[in-house]
Amino acid sequence: MAFAFEELQVYRKSLDFAAKIVKAAEEISSSRKHYRIIEQLEAACTSIALNIAEGKGRYSKKEFKHYLYIARGSLYETLALLDLFKQLGWISVESFQNFYHQAEEINRMLSGLINSLTETR
Repeated sequence: MAFAFEELQVYRKSLDFAAKIVKAAEEISSSRKHYRIIEQLEAACTSIALNIAEGKGRYSKKEFKHYLYIARGSLYETLALLDLFKQLGWISVESFQNFYHQAEEINRMLSGLINSLTETR
């Protein structure tokens, strides 16, 4: 028996997105390691899928929607950190653009899911 969140495509894409970012973070090298910033990136990117999963396990659409908003906030935080990493030269422009495009898709999916929970039936 699968958990309900596992069936959500946005969860799967968010998990894949996080895995790619964590792998990219492992490759970061600078003359001075900024572990706290790197840990913040890892926390933000993993928080997207984690909040989707946690919200799906709640007992109401209202609570689920609340967690989807938190997931979207974590997505935005991830992008801001990736932008900083690009400016610092820790990730390439190409890597940033690939992550950005993935984030755009996840954002559309989150917004669509939020809107579907908002509609009255």
